[in-house]
Amino acid sequence: MISFTVMGSSVVSRLFFLVLVSMTSARDDGLARTPPMGWMAWERFRCETNCTDNPKNCISEELFRDMADRLSEDGWRELGYKYLIIDDCWMSTQRDKEGRLQPDPVRFPGGIPRLARYVHDRGLKLGIYADLGTHTCMGFPGTPLNKIQVDAQTFASWGVDYLKFDGCYSNAVEHMLGYPVMSEALNATGRPIVYSCSWPVYQGGLPPDINYTLLGEICHLWRNYVDIQDSWDSVEGIIDWFFNNQDDLQPAAGPGRWNDPDMLIIGNFGLSVDQARSQMALWAIMASPLIMSNDLRDLDPAMRAILQNKLVIAINQDPAGFQGRRLLKEKSGIQVFWRPLSHSYIALVFLSLRRDMPYRYSTCLSKLNISAGVYQVYDVFKSSTLPQINSTTDFTVTINPSGVVMWLIAPETQTRSEFRGQRSPIGGFTLF
Repeated sequence: MISFTVMGSSVVSRLFFLVLVSMTSARDDGLARTPPMGWMAWERFRCETNCTDNPKNCISEELFRDMADRLSEDGWRELGYKYLIIDDCWMSTQRDKEGRLQPDPVRFPGGIPRLARYVHDRGLKLGIYADLGTHTCMGFPGTPLNKIQVDAQTFASWGVDYLKFDGCYSNAVEHMLGYPVMSEALNATGRPIVYSCSWPVYQGGLPPDINYTLLGEICHLWRNYVDIQDSWDSVEGIIDWFFNNQDDLQPAAGPGRWNDPDMLIIGNFGLSVDQARSQMALWAIMASPLIMSNDLRDLDPAMRAILQNKLVIAINQDPAGFQGRRLLKEKSGIQVFWRPLSHSYIALVFLSLRRDMPYRYSTCLSKLNISAGVYQVYDVFKSSTLPQINSTTDFTVTINPSGVVMWLIAPETQTRSEFRGQRSPIGGFTLF
């Protein structure tokens, strides 16, 4: 199924030159300084194109208008969820007579420009999907190397703000050439477009096959690992892979360049409330993009509360942009994760991978390599302040199976300050 297009030597030389240009100029365009937040169609709605029999769930202009309304009217936009992203299956099966991609005329009767205006009028930004290859993953027209410039210009002319660039039906050489060239092509349009590239996932996700220094210079975020599915087993597998490889992945992340463990599936069919909290907490620890894929028109209130938890979002969006790490992986099935934040705050997550019953886990901050001092503790999901502790105070947390306890801790001298102050995208607020 993998294809390779033979190119003339002059084309190859020019593409290699553009790769070298990309490697020597860091991406510092002011975009994605914190992990992007928004909504994407794929995990929930896949490639449903039968709008006659399934009009509510098909990939169509109407679906994205509905989701734009929900993002703008139900409090999501104010929390930072601003990107509305079309995934695969939006295209016509053929390019137009000028060789440009075009949307399916029945499912997108107004075209992408009209949808972009609708999205922008609601204070949101529009994302779109393309694939570096002969076809998209679902068989629609791809973007081979000789179409990169025209497709970038087309997206910019439509008012697109975010591009997810997949990698089906292409090979390692085409990836090495095409992903940097698309970066240059997007820059050349003059329109600020966040660039999400899938290069790592197609090459194993790890050095030496992936050069994360180069990746951070050409892309704002990148998919490292396999697609998420609507199950706890899938979420658990992604968490395990990312933290097993944290020494390679964690240094690559920072403002303007993010590892992407894939979409939030909270509010679909596969996660319990405890498991949904676990995904939200660990995505915050990883400084992951918070891109939901669910049906915002019919969302359980408990799941909405998790996705709209202001403190989890603030932790995720911390401007320092430091990706967290796993500190401990206990034989009991308990794991402990840590992320340092601005103003000397720290986020801690205690995760239980047990399947039996709530587990009482005892430790103290000094055992978690947190320096000596007195700390105030705030339980993120219970929205409650706990008694002050010092670094040697023994404490016990009770963690539900496949659930988490998430704490925000602050040195006692900082507890009268506002968490992140006015730099917070959700506004400053006092915790302690």
